[in-house]
Amino acid sequence: MGPAQHSPKGRRHASASCFIGPTLQGGNGVSRGYLLVRVDGKAYGLPLARVLEVGDLAEVLDVPRALPAMRGLTPLRGRLVPVVHLGALLGERAPPPERGRAAVLVTLGAGEGTRYVAFEVDDADDVVREAALPVPRGESLPWASGVARRRGALVPILDLDALGDQIG
Repeated sequence: MGPAQHSPKGRRHASASCFIGPTLQGGNGVSRGYLLVRVDGKAYGLPLARVLEVGDLAEVLDVPRALPAMRGLTPLRGRLVPVVHLGALLGERAPPPERGRAAVLVTLGAGEGTRYVAFEVDDADDVVREAALPVPRGESLPWASGVARRRGALVPILDLDALGDQIG
């Protein structure tokens, strides 16, 4: 199944891997558009060029942590990847007791400083293949690098590098 037909919703898998299915990126690693996710009843866009995979959240190892939004670590691709509840990160609070239904593996940074983070979300709704618009003058949308208009509302397209700085 090609990237354009891939449903972002993952399936539960018995292995320790957190993610299943093909990548959402095009063959050149750069995709225009965003993945629409929902968390805490709000919609956000994650830039497709930074989204590697979407799937169900499987095994999460609890670890002592300084960042309240961090749920723990999950084994993925031979390494332990931090799992961060996106809504808790944006609200600077601890994650809710109930785990989200999906996780989105993204890259943060570039070059040798590239890191992987799995954002825990309630749902990954749709892949939208259109460019983000600038944040309208006078709008206060923290963490947004741009916006999209969906059903008459503004959806913030998140600045993953700024969020990565918050994660540390």
